[in-house]
Amino acid sequence: MVYVTSVKPGGLMGQGLVIGDLRVQHVDGRRGRSFTIVWPEGKVHEQADRFLRAHDGSGTQRTYAYLLVDHLRWLERECLPPESVTLRDLQRYMGIVGARVAMPLGEPWRAGKRPYGQDTLSAAASCLKGFYLHLAALGINRELGGQLNRTRLPARADRDRALLGHLGRELPANPLAPRRVRRRHPKMLPDGARDLLGQAVMTARDRLFVTWLGDAGFRIGELCGLHLADLHLHEDAPCGDCQSPHVHVCHRDGNANRARAKTKYPWSLEDGVIRGGMVRRASPAMVWLGRFHLAPR
Repeated sequence: MVYVTSVKPGGLMGQGLVIGDLRVQHVDGRRGRSFTIVWPEGKVHEQADRFLRAHDGSGTQRTYAYLLVDHLRWLERECLPPESVTLRDLQRYMGIVGARVAMPLGEPWRAGKRPYGQDTLSAAASCLKGFYLHLAALGINRELGGQLNRTRLPARADRDRALLGHLGRELPANPLAPRRVRRRHPKMLPDGARDLLGQAVMTARDRLFVTWLGDAGFRIGELCGLHLADLHLHEDAPCGDCQSPHVHVCHRDGNANRARAKTKYPWSLEDGVIRGGMVRRASPAMVWLGRFHLAPR
């Protein structure tokens, strides 16, 4: 079965049947699931495939595949081969998908869909820079590669974040990257948001999701990729990894809903007991909801 993916409003990814257009194709192998881009007739897009292979085995490959296929579709619409793309063309594309660019953008793209969010724009800029630097290394469009291969002086924040940052002289720069929007707490909900969510949910499943996401700090893929065997919602579980109630977050490529954890801590299934993975403690509310709604019937 062929699974293809398109980019939904806001940069989200969703499954859908694509006919007569470039598409993302996943390939299941011995090393797990990998992603590539194929033409409408099923032939592999060689340039995109070589670039994506550099990220084989990582979640970055999946993200880059979905972002790159949208750009390649735009190139087809504009009748632009990668060999003749200019920096202005890339800046125009970034403006079409949501970045603030002071230039004519041309014919609309992704009509009827919301523009990319800040994080998706940054990921798209990194993907495009990496793709065209990869082509330049192969001798294709070296002029564009030289324009993208820029550096900048490190700021104080860069020096503070990096090990031996005081020795750094320069850092890579991306002319396609949007201006960074600094937020004090980028991963925290506004005050009172959780209470409002609790009042808005209408089903027990939604209430469980809000509680588990808030108490344990799960990513969406981590929560949606859990199996019942991962839930040790009682004291002194036989795994021996934690005495209090906890959950094992295990990276799996074969989930039916295609959800998977981003982290890849080693784990094993021994005598029907999950051991290893990333262990997260469960709050009393998580334990109560989990036993009530997730217990086998």
